[in-house]
Amino acid sequence: MTDPHFNPRRGASPGDSSQVVLTGADLTVADVEAVARHDAPVALDVHARERMQEARDVIERLVAEGAVVYGVTTGFGALADRSIAPADVERLQANVLVSHAAGVGEPLPRDVVRAMLLLRANTFALGHSGVRLAIVDRLLDFLRLGIHPVVPAQGSVGASGDLAPLAHLALPLIGRGRVEFNGSEVPTMAALREAGLEPLTLGPKEGIALLNGTQLMSALGALLLADADRLARTASTIAAMTVEAMLGTDVAFSAAYQLARPHPGQVEVAAELRGLLRESGLQSAHHGSHHKVQDPYSLRCIPQVHGAVRDALDHLRRVLDVELNSATDNPLVFPGGGVADPSALATGGGLVISGGNFHGEPIALALDFAKIAVAELGSISERRTALLLDPHLNGGLPAFLAPASGLDSGLMILQYTAAALVSENKVLAHPASVDSIPTSANQEDHVSMGPIAGRQARTMLAHVEQVLAIEAICAAQALDLRLAGHPGVKPGAGVAAAQALVRAVVPHLDGDREPGPDLAAATALVRSGALGGIASPAGPSPSVEPRT
Repeated sequence: MTDPHFNPRRGASPGDSSQVVLTGADLTVADVEAVARHDAPVALDVHARERMQEARDVIERLVAEGAVVYGVTTGFGALADRSIAPADVERLQANVLVSHAAGVGEPLPRDVVRAMLLLRANTFALGHSGVRLAIVDRLLDFLRLGIHPVVPAQGSVGASGDLAPLAHLALPLIGRGRVEFNGSEVPTMAALREAGLEPLTLGPKEGIALLNGTQLMSALGALLLADADRLARTASTIAAMTVEAMLGTDVAFSAAYQLARPHPGQVEVAAELRGLLRESGLQSAHHGSHHKVQDPYSLRCIPQVHGAVRDALDHLRRVLDVELNSATDNPLVFPGGGVADPSALATGGGLVISGGNFHGEPIALALDFAKIAVAELGSISERRTALLLDPHLNGGLPAFLAPASGLDSGLMILQYTAAALVSENKVLAHPASVDSIPTSANQEDHVSMGPIAGRQARTMLAHVEQVLAIEAICAAQALDLRLAGHPGVKPGAGVAAAQALVRAVVPHLDGDREPGPDLAAATALVRSGALGGIASPAGPSPSVEPRT
């Protein structure tokens, strides 16, 4: 990523400062979320246009010379040994999209599809794919106009990238397939006519360039990371509420203690907890008490567990920083040459190399690691909820935090729900990337399963959001009861702010009531990022669209 032509993204083009300008080199997870969920405008950098044209010139020279180039003048996969007549080159590119659109299952959510469109355009901006500028311009038209291809979620093994999903993503470029437009699913041609667009005719190399790549698994990973970052901060806030309600001690969160084992995530989480518990009257009221020698691990080890989750998410971030800004189709074009490789096809000052940058293993492994980490946030949260509800462990609070235990069941069954979700996550946590199954007549004999890891991670994160929402409900109820027994005493400043947010959407439990509305409201609060914003030095995170 050291091309001297690259300019900084921000300010590279006039106009809205919120605009994301694609250079191929510096797209971030925040950019992906801004475009996918908040419809930030997107433009292609002028230098990227120059690089793309240089690569396109190489492809057109190869076709004119009659060179044999994989995917340009040959078939695909196991059919790479079949030459294609010059008159059939354009038909070849359309055929590969149509034949590969074999996805099944529910359509991917809107935000994932928008992220895929953005990432597909950004990888072309690197100038190694050999597609015309018209291809990227049309992808950006789709983002601008809200024309979202209908992409079935299942069918990719992460081999030559995400073949079937990317075929569905690309079909609307040539007027095929279906799209979501103005809130309805319609045939692509109907949306194009209403938007004033004509379908494109693909040229040499463009069909295979649109198919090969890791844009589905990368889109899933980027949006997962954005959500998981918010959820990790939210977990700190809710855990601090439980610490206060349980009369836990903040001594184990001291800076000196944490720096004796300075994992970055651990140090960060402990600092957040100290901030959330600052000025706590409850802490000062029982610091001199001998009611506990040590808190249970689910309280005492919050920095160690939550911090390890942060560090795992940081690994995903490092992988995505590279993957979002990489050329992942095949073959790749190097207009200036400079690659000393006897297997490369040279032409007119350029090189074309066929390789395996589309293999999803880097992102697949990182997604599996991230989903296991996210599962741990739910696992330890469910244990804190169990502490809050157990009269033998909750420091004198009523059984199940019920106003009238026996007559009322209180919050008993919420822990059952949390336990069920945590247990389901244990099954989903099995690493998808340890599996492989050959495809394309054993030409693609090792695959990554990255898209499966990404979809599992998304499901697991939704489960953990609900588990943390349950803890928030129980912690808020326990805090009410605890503070009632300590008249005039206030919890930490951050905890008080969190309690107010929870109570704004979930009233105190005065007697048994149907828990469904409370669960829905608390989960929406968790997903909004507002609770995490209390723990974050940067302040509250923006709300995000509901996920499906």
